[in-house]
Amino acid sequence: MRRALITGITGQDGSYLAEFLLGKGYEVHGIVRRTSIFNRGRIDPIVADYNRETKRLFLHYGDLTDSTALGRLLREIQPEEVYNLAAQSHVKVSFENPGYTADVVGMGTLRILESIRQTNPEIRFYQASSSEMFGKVRAVPQNENTPFHPRNPYGVAKVFAYWSTINYREAYNLHASNGILFNHESPRRGENFVTRKITRAAARIKKGLQKELILGNLEAQRDWGYAKDYVEAMWLMIQAEVSSEYVVATGEAHSVREFLEVAFGLLGLNWQDYVRTDHRYERPAEVDILIGDASKAKKELGWKPKTDFNDLVKLMVEADLKELER
Repeated sequence: MRRALITGITGQDGSYLAEFLLGKGYEVHGIVRRTSIFNRGRIDPIVADYNRETKRLFLHYGDLTDSTALGRLLREIQPEEVYNLAAQSHVKVSFENPGYTADVVGMGTLRILESIRQTNPEIRFYQASSSEMFGKVRAVPQNENTPFHPRNPYGVAKVFAYWSTINYREAYNLHASNGILFNHESPRRGENFVTRKITRAAARIKKGLQKELILGNLEAQRDWGYAKDYVEAMWLMIQAEVSSEYVVATGEAHSVREFLEVAFGLLGLNWQDYVRTDHRYERPAEVDILIGDASKAKKELGWKPKTDFNDLVKLMVEADLKELER
């Protein structure tokens, strides 16, 4: 039985990855932060399902800002694989808390890499990199060779983590890969992200529980995929004989306006009757378009997305409707 450690296991990606690995027979360990409020809604059902008969999912208190705790957990758990998904990942919040974002996203990755180097260099490492690193894009679509020009503190911190991963691979011969994931959504997406704001608001408006939705830039275009599809790519990178960098994307870009049209349209609503914009919801520096070229991942890993844009939006809208009814 292989053993994996996931940081950020209570998040969208972490919960899907935990399910995926458990389905492959892994023993899975996850790091959670100690808070006064439990925020484990995504992972608790998975813990219940997989620990009912055979205990294979374990949660441990820890934090990416605490290198001592990270080293202790690696020694105690002795994982063969480490997936670093934890982050302060909200772009707007990164402008308001740049120091904290840099510490968790950038230095947090460095702390894990150094702990692996000191504890067991044979551990295989996956770093969750981001399309936000491309920022003010130099080419469309973006691939593994496109230069970075991040436009927010989150993207800047991710670039630091990206190059730290490569540096530890080259300096200490670690099996360490960067997955440059473009936007990926799901019914488990946090409610402060624009896609979930839209689907949740559409469902609430349909049920008469909300009157309007306020957003920022409707023209921003993103390459939106399904998070459940993307965690398979993470696993495939760690299984590869040689570690490397891989873009994970659908190759299609859609605007926030298009997302609104599909989401509200599924419920028989005209989004223009309920949505208004406010410049206060816009970023200080906008990223206009992100669209990825995942040719390398398809060729070398055999990975490709399974869920298209319309099906993704439908999944999210239906899940929010079901939640309201429940």
